[in-house]
Amino acid sequence: MPEGHTIHRLAKDYAARFAGGAVGVRSPQGKFADAAALLDGAELHTADAHGKHLFLGFRDGEWVHIHLGLFGKVAFGDAPAPPPTDTVRLRLTNEASFVNLVGPTTCALITAEEKAAVHRRLGPDPLREDADPTSAYRRVVRSRTSIAALLMDQKVIAGVGNVYRAEVLFRHRIDPYRPGRDVTPAEWDAIWADLVELMHEGVRNNRIDTVRPEHTPEAMGRPPRVDDHGGEVYVYRRATLPCHICGGEIRTADLAARNLFWCPACQKP
Repeated sequence: MPEGHTIHRLAKDYAARFAGGAVGVRSPQGKFADAAALLDGAELHTADAHGKHLFLGFRDGEWVHIHLGLFGKVAFGDAPAPPPTDTVRLRLTNEASFVNLVGPTTCALITAEEKAAVHRRLGPDPLREDADPTSAYRRVVRSRTSIAALLMDQKVIAGVGNVYRAEVLFRHRIDPYRPGRDVTPAEWDAIWADLVELMHEGVRNNRIDTVRPEHTPEAMGRPPRVDDHGGEVYVYRRATLPCHICGGEIRTADLAARNLFWCPACQKP
């Protein structure tokens, strides 16, 4: 599932290509056909993101709510648009560009009130200017749940996925199994600030890189990471490989139905 930086990048790309003008709206698959007919020819005025949720604003109070889930894909292209396949849930077009949405978990036309309800149920997003990290910490510090699980709870903090949670905990030497109630205010402030910086960099570069300058392949004289997820990382999907800092073996385990990665030597209980 895409992490929050990807959704914010998509919002920027939608806005850059389509905001401020009339947009052709189609649903070749047919599952969004009625809503597409209502929106066809309307102006896209805003592309907004909160965590893993994308919102496209048309006219007053009409929003397309998109959640990619595990299988959703977005593909942009330059006009003229080729004939769409029958798997395209939503296609937007204008004179210069087109974009196809395929396989989302959610693609629905909602009201402004319904959009506000989605925002209310999500935790603060490190990529949003309106984010309040103290509200997230209030939930963390009251919980006996592990900090690794809490970082993946979108009601606590929105947009953090498996990569960012593994990497930020490693960068701050925090045992992923530590209960949230044992995370200090200073540690939380450092985690939040780091997520803000790392995720903004992810938006800019469209990939996740978490290693510090002294641990890059060039600095360490090691081969660059080769992985479908791209980016240089410390522990994510590096199980059984040596830690870049201590040389110990990176471990993996199942936590809340997701793979957890950490270095037991660097992230001691």
